[in-house]
Amino acid sequence: MKTPQKRRVSLAKSKLQSNTTFRMNILFFAIFLLFSMLILRLGYLQIVKGEDYARAIARTEEVAVNTSVPRGRIFDSAGRLQVDNEPVNSITYTKMQTTKSSEMLEVAKELAKLIEKDTKKVTLRDKQDFYIQLNTESATEKVTAEERAAIEAEDIPQKEKQQKLDALVREKITDEELNSLTEEQLEVLAIYREMSSGYALSPQIIKGEGVTDEEFAVVSERLTDPKLEGVNTVTDWKRVKMTDLTILGSTTTPDQGIPANRLDYYLSRDYSRNDRVGTSFLEQQYEDVLQGQKSIVKNVTDGRGRVIETVPVDEGEPGKDLVLTIDSELQYELEKIVEEKLLALKAGPNSQLVKDAYLVMMNPNTGDVLSMVGKRVGEDENGKRVVNDYAFGTFTAAHEMGSTVKGATLLTGYAQDAVEIGEVQIDEPLKFAGTTQKNSIFNTTAFNRIPMNDLMAIERSSNVYMFKIALDIADRQYQYNRGLSVAPESFALMRNSFAQFGLGVETGIDLPNEGTGYAGGVSPGTKLLDLAIGQFDTYTTMQLAQYISTIANDGYRMQPHVVKEIRKSSSDGETLGPIETIMEPKIMNRINNTQEEIDRVKEGMRNVYIGSSGSARGQFSDTPYTAAGKTGTAEAYFYERGHALHGTLNVNIAHVGFAPYEDPEIAYAVVIPFVTTNPREVPRTNNEIARAAADKYFELKAKRSEDEPNKIKPPISGTRIE
Repeated sequence: MKTPQKRRVSLAKSKLQSNTTFRMNILFFAIFLLFSMLILRLGYLQIVKGEDYARAIARTEEVAVNTSVPRGRIFDSAGRLQVDNEPVNSITYTKMQTTKSSEMLEVAKELAKLIEKDTKKVTLRDKQDFYIQLNTESATEKVTAEERAAIEAEDIPQKEKQQKLDALVREKITDEELNSLTEEQLEVLAIYREMSSGYALSPQIIKGEGVTDEEFAVVSERLTDPKLEGVNTVTDWKRVKMTDLTILGSTTTPDQGIPANRLDYYLSRDYSRNDRVGTSFLEQQYEDVLQGQKSIVKNVTDGRGRVIETVPVDEGEPGKDLVLTIDSELQYELEKIVEEKLLALKAGPNSQLVKDAYLVMMNPNTGDVLSMVGKRVGEDENGKRVVNDYAFGTFTAAHEMGSTVKGATLLTGYAQDAVEIGEVQIDEPLKFAGTTQKNSIFNTTAFNRIPMNDLMAIERSSNVYMFKIALDIADRQYQYNRGLSVAPESFALMRNSFAQFGLGVETGIDLPNEGTGYAGGVSPGTKLLDLAIGQFDTYTTMQLAQYISTIANDGYRMQPHVVKEIRKSSSDGETLGPIETIMEPKIMNRINNTQEEIDRVKEGMRNVYIGSSGSARGQFSDTPYTAAGKTGTAEAYFYERGHALHGTLNVNIAHVGFAPYEDPEIAYAVVIPFVTTNPREVPRTNNEIARAAADKYFELKAKRSEDEPNKIKPPISGTRIE
């Protein structure tokens, strides 16, 4: 009887031991799986994702710090300095991520004892917030419990409730209370607002220009003082131009920082809010090149978020330098010519509306802009007549250019089989129903008929020859005193052809905000005739220069550019830095004409200068070099509401040319809008400027030296514009 009992106990123990072992095995297996998964996960994180996480850590630790690297300088084609950086002493403040407003205020109070700070930039909002910070308890008590309850009862996020409450507190601060702030307190406020406007770990300029040697020395001596924690003295810089040439552009100051309308654009490119940026022309167009690369530092923080060590990662580098195609010596001389002629015009009769004059000279083979002159007559604050730089008007201001475009009209006629080389047309006054007589200037007598070929049409500037080309393009026959209806396609055909020369379209110049002029409508039909002689659509001086360059360059339209090279910054301050980029010549298109047709037009333009009936013979027949060109006059109405001469008929004058005739080195365009209110007495100042400009180019070329081409040279004039 006992044996079975013992056996049952033994079996029970065996079964229990077996279950325990099984469970332990499951537990150990589960632990094994967990450890395996952990090891695999760690291996995945380290091997597969290790580099990604390392980069993520670097992003959180490496902070771009604005060390105010010098902006790239700008030189002319001969290495003469045009835009420089001038060092200035500055006092900066850098706040940490953990810095409190109260701590910044204490630093501001201490710094105010050492420097003088202008308070003009302090705003009403600044004063209100500062008053609240100084008188927190009494200011917040101005809001009643009922007003607080009303705001709390609103169904809006808590953040908006606080904003409304803060606004209400500010509203209740009286002018008397704000006026109680002393001059010393306002100076502290002026410093404090500069401190708080920057990013954490990014130096903020507290006082830049105007720091005295004494202020710089006193602050420098106390940089280790805990009361001035975050304050530093550095050498900053300011932009200085050596000429008043407007196309060089301008930049913001650290006080101005990034323009509000482009804030997101620059912030997305790692700019700081107080960074200088280009705001116009070359400084804006080449911002990415000129800006330079900030230094990168890795900030090591302690457990409380305080920076205990700053480790340099990338020292950064100054901005790259620009070398222009413009010869500042040539530019200077041509500016004098244009200014002198403009003032002489303004002093003459019928000159109430003349105020601008433009001149562009370029290399037709490369597109290099050698000079771009724009001058505008104005008055200073004392009412004295002055002449200001208006060079940007050469590519933004558009006008009717008159007969200068007849070369494009004739070449369009050749391409469209509207006229053949050597073809004779009859120059005769034309009369269409409902319009006044349309004629050439030299042939105004009704029914007077003068036969002439294409060369003579260019030399004598026959309007009627061009009219008849336009009529043939429109497939219309002239009939005396009949109406003229022209299909819109005829206007489009002529404008598309003109566009091949750069007329009416962007030239592609490397400057922002280029104008393209105004394209008139497609009616009435006689406007097509006006288009053919430059009396309808408007063009810029730069377009006119590209147009004549295209003819001079045997039909190849080159993209004009004012930057020749991009170079690294100079290492010694005496020679230009290594070339990084060369702006190669760019062909935009070739016109749809044969070489024979282009040569025919060039021959006609040569006759304008030396032919017996040439309109520029008086100025160009005796040049020591060969040249060719075309003059132009255009009737233009002056429109400016409120002006006494609003709606008055005026005359624009223009001139295009190139030289030497056999192998052109230069192409030039001159434009003077509204030169006279008397169409019967038109001055030839356009021709005079063109001749003087071409003479000056060859004169300077003859004495130019190529010695030390990479040597940095001083500017032509002693002008300094800060």
